[in-house]
Amino acid sequence: MTVNGENQLRQEIDKLKLQERPRIVQAIAEARAQGDLRENAEYQYAKDEQGFIEGRIIEIEGKLSNAQIIDVTLIPESGRIIFGTTVELLNLGNDEKLTYQIVGDDESDIKLNKLSVYSPIARALIGKEVGDVAFVKTPAGEAEFEICAVRHA
Repeated sequence: MTVNGENQLRQEIDKLKLQERPRIVQAIAEARAQGDLRENAEYQYAKDEQGFIEGRIIEIEGKLSNAQIIDVTLIPESGRIIFGTTVELLNLGNDEKLTYQIVGDDESDIKLNKLSVYSPIARALIGKEVGDVAFVKTPAGEAEFEICAVRHA
């Protein structure tokens, strides 16, 4: 996991513990005050939401306790693609320039140009250097990408 990924999870867990958990406890207390809990939809909804929040807290705490945090900025640049690096590519099929950061599964978001290290493109790129060509099998066929730059940012 990258340092940024760890920070995002820590922010989420802080929000869940400091904002969402107290809010849901208050909602449950208010729903209890209304009387019969068997037919109280607000109470049932609040209890379900509480279960989701507590489950998410446990999930995040588990991920953080088992995570290996890699700060790529502390690793000397070698021009080689490793976990956490940002890669500039040229699609040799259509001359499209692409930029991706290779991150952990929990951080991946293609809309933000963050590729999971387990994705086919990232697996084809890991270990390559500037100037190399990576071949990636895609549903539309094989694509070729030339590595133009590798940054530790």
